[in-house]
Amino acid sequence: MTDAHTDARAEILARVRSSLGLRDGQDAAGAAGVADIPRRYRTSGTADTAALVDLLVDRLEDYDATVARTGGSDKDIAAAVRGFLETAGAHPDTARIVVPAALNHAWVDGAAAEVLDDSTTSPVPLATLDGVDAVVTASAVSVADTGTIMLVGPESGRRATTLVPDHHIVVVRVEDVVEIVPEAVTALTRAGLHTLPVTMVSGPSATVDIELIRVQGVHGPRRLDVVIAG
Repeated sequence: MTDAHTDARAEILARVRSSLGLRDGQDAAGAAGVADIPRRYRTSGTADTAALVDLLVDRLEDYDATVARTGGSDKDIAAAVRGFLETAGAHPDTARIVVPAALNHAWVDGAAAEVLDDSTTSPVPLATLDGVDAVVTASAVSVADTGTIMLVGPESGRRATTLVPDHHIVVVRVEDVVEIVPEAVTALTRAGLHTLPVTMVSGPSATVDIELIRVQGVHGPRRLDVVIAG
C-alpha cells in the first residue's frame, strides 16, 4: 500500500472516529455515549405462532420451496422426510442420504438404505456428496418475514453438505421460527452461534440470466423441501 493510500485511509478512519465521538485509539466498545445512538428499526415481532408459520410457508412456497407441515414427533418428521424422498423420485428403501452427525437420526430411520454421517472431523468427500439422493439437516432459526432459513450449528452441518447435494430436506421446528431478522440474530447470539458462518436459504438455489430465464441449482440445491415440525 502506498503512502498516499495509507494517508487517505487514516484520514477516513479519523473522520469516522470523530463522527462517533471517539478519541484516537479508542474503539466503539469503549466509548461513552456510543450505546445511546438511537436504533429505530424493530427488534421484535408481534405475530403469534400460527401467523408466523403461515407467513413462513407463504414465503417459502413463493420462492419455489415445497413445504410439509407435520407434528413434532420423531415419527412424524421421519414420515415427512420419507415422503419428500419419494416425491423427488428416490426410493426410500434404496436411497443414499447424508446427514450431520449431530442430527437426530430418528428422523431418517427407515428413510434410506444408507445414511452417511458428516462432520468436520469426518467429512463426506465432495464427490460422494455430489452423488447422494439428498441431504437432511435442521435449521437453527428461520425468519417468517423474509422466508429465510438459517443454517448454522451442529444440526445444520457443514456448508458443503447444504450446498453440494442437489436435494436438500431441512427440518424447521415451529419454536425456532421468528418474525423478523433482528430476532433471528438475537436467537443466534443467545445460542452462541453468532460467530460461526451462517448459510441463509430462501428457496432452492436459482438465478436469472439476461433473458430472464430462471435456472435452479446453479450454486446450491435444485430442490428445497422444508418440514415444519410442531
